[in-house]
Amino acid sequence: MISAAINEFLKSHRVAFTTMAHRTAFTAQEGAAVTHVPGREWAKTVVCIADGQPVLAVLPAHFSVDVERLRALAGAAALRLAHESELSPLYPDCELGAMPPLGPLYGQRVFVDKTIAHDPEIVFNAGTHTDAIRMGFDDFVKLVNPVIGEFGIKPGLHVH
Repeated sequence: MISAAINEFLKSHRVAFTTMAHRTAFTAQEGAAVTHVPGREWAKTVVCIADGQPVLAVLPAHFSVDVERLRALAGAAALRLAHESELSPLYPDCELGAMPPLGPLYGQRVFVDKTIAHDPEIVFNAGTHTDAIRMGFDDFVKLVNPVIGEFGIKPGLHVH
């Protein structure tokens, strides 16, 4: 069951979305597997701290964040991955590590890796480890007004 805050946010913005219940999944790649969604369409949300403010980085399940590229894209002097202990106060309505990339709901900027922008749909955690939200990518863009750029690292690639 998605949280009331997330449900209300989506309904108040009148975007079409579907919810999917699934087996418990603690990583984005597990989420993609149990919902039978290709890993490139399952968007994982990584919380980063840019100049002291939380921002959301959204990228394919199997990618990792190139912190330096994201820092430049965000126009921040400093950017780091958030510590797990910082997450609960930021997303009180979500299970740890299951926050959706709905930055405006939390007053945070959203950055989307360009590889996600190629797909017509996006699927992401709905605040729990057992629920996901699917919506059209264009609707997602209207909803969160993300900055789209290149900051994801494919597995097996090393940045020097």
